[in-house]
Amino acid sequence: MSDRPRLVLLSFLMLFVELALIRWTGSNVVYLSYFANFVLLGAFLGIGIGFLRAGARRRLFAWAPLVLLGLVAFVRLYPVEIDRSGSDLIYFGHFSASGLPIWVTLPVIFAASAAVMAMVAEGVGRVFARFEPLEAYRLDIAGSILGIVAFSILSFFHAPPVVWGAVVAVTFVALSGHFPPVLRAMQAIALAGMVGLLLLESIAPDASWSPYYKVTTETLSTDPYHVRVDVNGIPHQAVQPIEVRRQIEPIYFVPYERRVGGPPRDVLIVGAGNGTDVAIALAHGAEHVDAVEIDPRLQEIGAELHPDRPYQDPRVDVHIDDGRAFLEDSDRRYDLILFALPDSLTLVSGQSALRLESYLFTVEAMREAREHLAPGGVFGMYNYYRELWLVDRLALTLQEAYGRPPCLDSVEQYAGLALLTASDDPGALACPTLWQPREAVVPPPATDDYPFLYLRDRRLPDLYLGTIALILLASVLLVRVTSGPLRRMGSYLDLFFMGTAFLLLETMNVVQFALLFGTTWFVNALVFTGVLLSVYLAVEVARRVRFRRPARLYVALAAALAVAFVVPQGTLLALPFWPRFAAAVILAFAPIFLANLVFAQRFKHVGAATVAFGANLLGAMIGGVLEYSALIVGYRALLVGVAVLYGLAFLFGRDHLRATTAAPAVPEFAHR
Repeated sequence: MSDRPRLVLLSFLMLFVELALIRWTGSNVVYLSYFANFVLLGAFLGIGIGFLRAGARRRLFAWAPLVLLGLVAFVRLYPVEIDRSGSDLIYFGHFSASGLPIWVTLPVIFAASAAVMAMVAEGVGRVFARFEPLEAYRLDIAGSILGIVAFSILSFFHAPPVVWGAVVAVTFVALSGHFPPVLRAMQAIALAGMVGLLLLESIAPDASWSPYYKVTTETLSTDPYHVRVDVNGIPHQAVQPIEVRRQIEPIYFVPYERRVGGPPRDVLIVGAGNGTDVAIALAHGAEHVDAVEIDPRLQEIGAELHPDRPYQDPRVDVHIDDGRAFLEDSDRRYDLILFALPDSLTLVSGQSALRLESYLFTVEAMREAREHLAPGGVFGMYNYYRELWLVDRLALTLQEAYGRPPCLDSVEQYAGLALLTASDDPGALACPTLWQPREAVVPPPATDDYPFLYLRDRRLPDLYLGTIALILLASVLLVRVTSGPLRRMGSYLDLFFMGTAFLLLETMNVVQFALLFGTTWFVNALVFTGVLLSVYLAVEVARRVRFRRPARLYVALAAALAVAFVVPQGTLLALPFWPRFAAAVILAFAPIFLANLVFAQRFKHVGAATVAFGANLLGAMIGGVLEYSALIVGYRALLVGVAVLYGLAFLFGRDHLRATTAAPAVPEFAHR
């Protein structure tokens, strides 16, 4: 294989393994479903180390399959359910202690992820160094685009982990033809073992994979009409006839008692799941039900197994979509809107602290739902909230949206099970109990800029602080031990700060598009693909155009960041879909494009491409750590941090800018 296709294939492998590790480890180790970008940080650390080691004598790429097998075996042997003690940060679901302690599991997964990615990245770096810097970067981005497209296609078809493992194994085999026969045999054994372990998981009874979860179903022997649905090893839903549900959890039926004026004609259910709430609406005489569920597999299970067959009823329209996105794009009005236990148990991606439902419970979302109520319509939401302060926060959110306290029905002996109902028309509610705060200090409502509903105060939980400190300490030690003196990166501090800023900028894109178009996996995949395409376009421009005054690119970038900061999010949400999409693309990807022009103009003149790129990737890892600051300041303020970091890149790179301005034009490729 010649160098060009080899570099593209290596880059494909690097990104595909990263995405697969984030997705798969989170489904087996529940800690990772709530630690934003934990595996991503390990991956960036490993990739940075791999590039810094690209010139080392000892070659590590060939050993990556063995370390990958060790990581897969560890996770399969010690799957973890989270310890949810403490009330500052809420984890939904029924968890019990299992597996190894968190202080063992997280370091092992972090170190193993970093090791796997370092070995793969070393292979990338060795080929990377054979090209002119921008040509190498261009080929690397091309392979990364192929990696994310391939993983997205597999997500679309609900492919199980054994398929991901098979893709990785086949790619490794294609790249290992020049290794000695004994080493190739060891690789083959390791890859076969990895695929075998993933196969055992993938063919487990009643197991299936959605784009978000590992989903398992179990029919209880004591009740053939009760099917338990677990996601990522956590009890999540129960498929039961509604008459059984009435006996167990009658609060599900109370919204219809609170609404005055007879059966609701049009009903919207967000979080329709397996269909129990839909069946209840039909039983109460609804003439039309819009059932919105973000996870296609959970809806399919309901269609297959629910004894009341709600999804087969012609009065029901199913929408596989994010609830907030559905509200933003719909102009229909409803007699009853229900947010029916929409807790997701997972994050939008490996690169933000957003959960799938984060934008559903902001004060702006409640006002949007209010706009979809028909005259006399009622809004209701119920869940096992666990904490009184969370019930108070949501009630205060409804009070701000409707101008009056909501109605509260609470069954506190069942883990904070509560129903909140509200309406524009006070006469539309038969309300025995109005909400009154039950704690002295009520946390303020979540907002679109600060959508962290389950975080009580604007601070980093102690567990996060400890984890971040250990990550930073381990990173410094690992880089020093495996890659030699840190001073090698001293002349590339501007690229380090660019990497830090760019990761924050990319995170901003993820959360912005999640707000504007939904927290679905598809939107997330489009954003990452769009980012890579913007990078690729910037590289192509930089290869063909010489900027005589590259400092002006920093001015243009600062202007683009300023525009993105001052444009209110509500302005974009008010636009119809296609104008909103066009505005979002311009606001989000203009800074991405300009930032990569800045990077590409600098990178094309570096003396040691792999060291420079390694410094940039380690900067991205620090950016991933800084992303946690959104839990304190919100997401919009991250743009200020991005501007400051690019300012530091400008200060540390001024000498290089002057040298670039004075340098003669460089031929596109010296070896062509």
